[in-house]
Amino acid sequence: MATAPKEAENAIDLEEIHTERQPPPKGQKTFTVEEAVETIGFGRFHIMLFLIMGSTGVAEAMEIMLIAVVSPLIRCEWQLQDWQVALVTTMVFFGYMVFSVVLGLLADRYGRWKILLLSFLWAAYFSLLTSFAPSYIWFLFLRAMVGGGVSGHAQGLIIKAEFLPTKYRGYMLPLSQVFWLAGSLLIIGLASVVNPTIGWRWLIRTASIPGILLILVFKFIPESARYNISTGNVAAALATLRRIAKMNGAAMPEGVLREPAKERRGRFKDLIHPKYLRTTLQIWIIWLGIAFAYYGVILASAELLERDLICGSTAPPVQGSGDDSEESHSPCHCHLFGPAAYQSMIISTVGEIALNPLNILSINFLGRRLSLCITMGCTALFFLLLNICTSSTGLIGFLFMLRALVSANFNTIYIYTAEVYPTTMRALGMGTSGSLCRVGAMVAPFISQVLMSASFIGALCLFSSVCVVCAISAFTLPIETKGRALQVCI
Repeated sequence: MATAPKEAENAIDLEEIHTERQPPPKGQKTFTVEEAVETIGFGRFHIMLFLIMGSTGVAEAMEIMLIAVVSPLIRCEWQLQDWQVALVTTMVFFGYMVFSVVLGLLADRYGRWKILLLSFLWAAYFSLLTSFAPSYIWFLFLRAMVGGGVSGHAQGLIIKAEFLPTKYRGYMLPLSQVFWLAGSLLIIGLASVVNPTIGWRWLIRTASIPGILLILVFKFIPESARYNISTGNVAAALATLRRIAKMNGAAMPEGVLREPAKERRGRFKDLIHPKYLRTTLQIWIIWLGIAFAYYGVILASAELLERDLICGSTAPPVQGSGDDSEESHSPCHCHLFGPAAYQSMIISTVGEIALNPLNILSINFLGRRLSLCITMGCTALFFLLLNICTSSTGLIGFLFMLRALVSANFNTIYIYTAEVYPTTMRALGMGTSGSLCRVGAMVAPFISQVLMSASFIGALCLFSSVCVVCAISAFTLPIETKGRALQVCI
């Protein structure tokens, strides 16, 4: 089947096209990328975009959640103490935090598509190397490098947002949570089969496969037209928009594609401008607290199941195993997950999608601030309920609700942060919030895996207190974005 040469150009070819910036003749119609995206509307291209770029969440979830299901095995193999196990997760997020800034800057300079491809190659390479780690120190270093690679996966979300028409963004963001859930369930399911049979090293190798497969389909997604137009590459942006219009069976706007006027963007001092200073500080607190609670729930779930801390389980776990080996009495709590533990983790993980429909209704009818305040307050309550003497079913129920609530918190703060800042500082606002998010994630392992061992109720009270602070901060945010048009500048 013959196609025009222009249609055959892939994303890399498009970026090589450069044209001089010339104003259109007087009286000639012009349009912007924003107007073209809105005119073309939602169609086949966006469905493909949603599936491919959304699937980056599957690969990211598998790499991030991997530590939760591998921790018991590396604890046993290298006889690790609690703080050493916690440090593995912390180093993953340290790598994520550092390289997210670097890759974000590179994406603004060289393009989202290239950095996304680089990040997947990077993460897959170091993840595979991790499976050959000869020692704990090597494992620590390599997982930190994996975290750095995974940080670039955020470019998939940016590409998706920059191609979606405005009215669809509010729905697509919460729906993207399905991909994270799929990745989380997939890694737990794989762990239940691979860990007891061929070991954790093969689990890591298997977990790298989705990321490698995604690399093969990236060629179907072009570079962001908004990025191309911002660099003056008008021809590439126009070719991309025409390709999307053809796939969607829609017409392009009449006229000539116009490059928007240049503005000073991404200045840190704008975040602390008097108009946004209070909002910025409160958003940072909320992002840090939500990440702290989210990863605290995940790691606390693993610790509860690994240590068999269900109320009423008075018999030492070693008695039921029939193994009186030195490993069973290890001070490193060398208790491997059984089928029931993996089943419990799957059930609690499914909770992440349970409140999605209600969360979408809440943020659209109650508003972003009140919705976030309610879910953060409920999160604080359910952290305290974990201390109640209950059965295995009761514990799983509490964990299920916690996962549902912390997921709803993330959905709401993502939408609020994207809406509250003007266009000239929106990416910077999201970027700095993401960095604070990783700080909370880095601290969480030491509470879930170290403090919880010393004082169970103390750890739960700390998690709960942070959630209360976030709830108050959400309720007192000075700007409500429900029904508010996106701002262009300060």
